[in-house]
Amino acid sequence: MAASVECSIVSAEESIFSGPVEMLVATGAEGDLGIKPGHSQLISGLNPGPVRVIHNGGEEEVYYVSGGFLEVQPNNIKVLADTAIRAENLDEAAAKEAKNQAEKALANQHGEFDYSQAAAQLSQAVAQLRTVRRKLGMR
Repeated sequence: MAASVECSIVSAEESIFSGPVEMLVATGAEGDLGIKPGHSQLISGLNPGPVRVIHNGGEEEVYYVSGGFLEVQPNNIKVLADTAIRAENLDEAAAKEAKNQAEKALANQHGEFDYSQAAAQLSQAVAQLRTVRRKLGMR
């Protein structure tokens, strides 16, 4: 049996996952992070995108986080996010539509246009699509 570490993924609304994991992979503010048992202590911002949880035996679960923080302590990993959703619960069609709408808004700036809001919506839609594709085994 491979070594494991306790992990929890928590959103503003609920705890979405809690249990032992062999590895966690997330997109940190400075790049991808792979966390295994024995990893040094760390706090990192998280970018919107997939968080992969690899259980003992190699089974993988994928979650979408809207951003947040990752905290690694000697005996546990915590993912704290505003929004966390199991990849299988994401609506790919809705994410594609949100991406298209954000791209249109960025292309047709006029009047009371909020660039940062449109860019954030585009970033989150693209991150959701990356998560869905990761769940489906696509890159």
